[in-house]
Amino acid sequence: MSNEATSPPRIVVGVDGSEPSKAALRWAVGQAKLIGGVVDAIIAWDSPTAWYGLAPPSDKDQADFQEQVRKILDRAIDEALGPGPGRQVDLRPISVHGHPAAVLIDAAAGAQLLVVGSRGHGGFREALLGSVGQHCVHHAPCPVVVIRGSGQGA
Repeated sequence: MSNEATSPPRIVVGVDGSEPSKAALRWAVGQAKLIGGVVDAIIAWDSPTAWYGLAPPSDKDQADFQEQVRKILDRAIDEALGPGPGRQVDLRPISVHGHPAAVLIDAAAGAQLLVVGSRGHGGFREALLGSVGQHCVHHAPCPVVVIRGSGQGA
């Protein structure tokens, strides 16, 4: 049985190392401070397409790639927020294997908010192909906040 009534509000934020995702992380941490919440900073990864061939990637290749992804997440957190001790919010870095949209939708179950960055690639291409942010807006089990990156206006 879940203890959601006594646990702090949880905010899930998608992080991929891009400037818009760092802006989303900063916003999520600021919001968590306001509501006394925790932040799950999530990076999703999938096996590089070069590995899809005759043989599956080795366990070592998978582990090496996962380690590189985790370093991207840690670096993005440090660049967005500065060193850990002064953050004043419970921030949980999480690396998950899978498609980013599916990973974020799953992680958002039971969350107060899902926060994603927008790269500003709108128009026909987005309407035709979709995007992680667009998928999250339409399918998340909680409210979604889309943060526009710097240089994109308010």
